[in-house]
Formats: sequence, structure tokens, C-alpha cells
Amino acid sequence: MVKAGRKLEVLILNPIAQVGLKRLPAERYEVVKESKAPDVILVRSHDMHGMKFADNLKAVARAGAGVNNVPVAELSKRGVPVFNAPGANANAVKELVVAGMLIAARNLAPALEFVRGLDSKDLEKKVEAGKKTYAGVELPGHTLGVIGLGKIGSLVADAAIRLGMNVLGYDPEITVEAAWSLPAQVRKANSVDELLKASDFVSLHVPLVEKTRYLVNGKNLAQMKPGAVLLNFSRDGVADDAAVLKALAAKRLRCYVTDFPSAQLIGRPGVVALPHLGASTSEAEDNCAVMVADQLREYLEHGNLQNAVNFPDAQMPRESPYRLAIANANVPNMLASISNAMGSRHINIHNMLNKSKGEMAYTLVDVDSPVPDAVIRELCSIKGVLAVRYLPVEP
Repeated sequence: MVKAGRKLEVLILNPIAQVGLKRLPAERYEVVKESKAPDVILVRSHDMHGMKFADNLKAVARAGAGVNNVPVAELSKRGVPVFNAPGANANAVKELVVAGMLIAARNLAPALEFVRGLDSKDLEKKVEAGKKTYAGVELPGHTLGVIGLGKIGSLVADAAIRLGMNVLGYDPEITVEAAWSLPAQVRKANSVDELLKASDFVSLHVPLVEKTRYLVNGKNLAQMKPGAVLLNFSRDGVADDAAVLKALAAKRLRCYVTDFPSAQLIGRPGVVALPHLGASTSEAEDNCAVMVADQLREYLEHGNLQNAVNFPDAQMPRESPYRLAIANANVPNMLASISNAMGSRHINIHNMLNKSKGEMAYTLVDVDSPVPDAVIRELCSIKGVLAVRYLPVEP
């Protein structure tokens, strides 16, 4: 329960755009850069693995999409949601992908190095003699394969179509919302291998999880068109760097454009490595900060969940000033146990919502009267209940 007059402490592990922090009102939230027991943690790239968390931690929010730097499984066991900002940086990444395609198509990276190495003597003659080496191709008429058709992948597909390209897409887990936003001209591939075989350019847009690690590997790279271009603005580890270098050496790949430089890749022919610039625009940073701040407030003040990677989406309009938010394991008889605990104390349930996601479940309960501490303790003692928060609307 957030008691009247007590501010929630919000620990910032990385710089977060002020436009987002300003959405956390100072009378209720205190933003700090150091704390041993914060109520909330806001993060961008800081590696949280190995951090120790106090019992009062209520939420973690990453101002970005990927959460590889956050110990999601550990926080789930504590009943702590991990929020992210899917789509908030989508336009920034889309623009960088288009830039990457143009860099590769027109051989701009080696061309820039060529010019940088020239001296002024007979400059015009050297330019004219050398430029033929860097002749490229135009994008219209070529095929772009997009692996992963979420918000970013859909925007990339749309941009490519507008540039006159043919687009082939693959995503076995595409959501209904993403399917609706996908341009109708995108043709469906039935597998990663089918897409790689048919594409001149391939752009990766999937999260790094166990089944996507080395999704692009030596076996399927060998099936690509000779001289194809691979772009990775997804996550380090989705493509096998060693296999990519072999494909470049064999001329199977002409260019690998990645936002994730590694010791293996730096300085190697055919590699264009950028310093993780995908979301590095002021607009994207603002969008991410605003999105996670709004999601945090809605959760902390009303218990509503949206875009928590380890919890189900759950929103219920308030119908009472007295609300309980309960994180629990997704096991049988949980709702009955919660209802019995309140019924035995003569607390009437006005409205209830229960949602689940894998092994995690979440329950919102509006009741008609104040909830005594004894009831909250009883709820916490139910086997499978991970966290209970009492969220009365303060007068």
C-alpha cells in the first residue's frame, strides 16, 4: 500500500529523457540516482544481472524494447513486472535500416574509406580511376526479406515497398495487430530458409531468445543468393558472426550491416558495424521515456498492466476506491482462495479481473469497503501468491 505522504523512490540506472520523468509527479515520486531499496527501477542499457533487489521493489521498466539486460526470470519469482516500450523507437530503427540498405547497395562504406585515403595530388584523376570499383545497385526491383514482422519489421517492409522493392516476410508468431498493420504487398514466406533463398537483402527484427539465437547460421547462409546483403538491427546473437564472416569470404554475402560490433567483426572486409545506434535519436529516447513512465504510473497507482514482458496485459476500470492487485502463479483454485480470504472477512467483491501469461497470473479486485492489513497478510500467505498491493484511491 502506498501510504498518504510517502513518495515512491524511482532509481534511474541510465539517463532517461526528462520529458518522461516529468510525467512522474514530484508529490508522489522521488527520482534518485542512488538507492539501496528503490520502489521502482528505470533502466536503458545498464546490466542488472547480479543486482540485489529489496523486498519493496514493485516494478522495473526499460526505456526500450529488448530486456536482455534485465533478470526477468528472477523478478517474475518476486511478482515484479518488467515493462518495456515496444514500438517507441520503431521509426528510428526503420530509418537506420533504410540507411544500411543504401550504404550496402551503393558501397558507401568502402567508397568513403577510398576518398579518405586520397591525397591532393592528381585528385580528380584518382577519383575517376577509382570510382568504378565502388559501383553499386539501385533498390527498386530487388527483394527484401524481413524476418520478424512486429512494429519495426512492418515499418521496414512499408518503407521498402515505397522505395520500389519487393518484400518477403516471415514471422510465425505475428500478432493480429501486427498483421493488420502489415502492407498488403508483403508476400509470406513459410520458413527462414525460404526467405533467405529468395532475397537480395535480408533484415532481422526478432528478439534474442533461445530459439532465435543463431537464427541465421552457416547452414542457411549457404542457401542465400551470391552477393546478398544481411542487415542485423535486431540483437547481437541472432546472427552467427563466425558464419557470417565465412559467408563474406566465400562471396555468398557481399555485405553485413550490423548495429552490434564485436571483436570478430571489426575491420573485416564486407562488414559495416555501427555502434548500436538503432534507438539513438532524441525522438526515440523521448518516446520510450514517456511510454514507460505512463505504464509505470498506471500500474503503481491503479494496478493496470500494459507491455510487461513477464505479465499479462490487464486493465480494469475502477468501480470502487478500494482495489487489490495480486501477482500469483497460474495454478488451479487461486481465484477461489482469494475470494474465500475476503469473504471470510465479510469484504464484498465488487468486480474482479484475472489474466494469465504462461506460468504467471495477475488478479485485480475492486471491493466495496477498506481492506484491513490482516486480510492482506492472509492473501500473502496463500500458496502461489507472489505479491499483493493495496491501492485505495486517496481522498
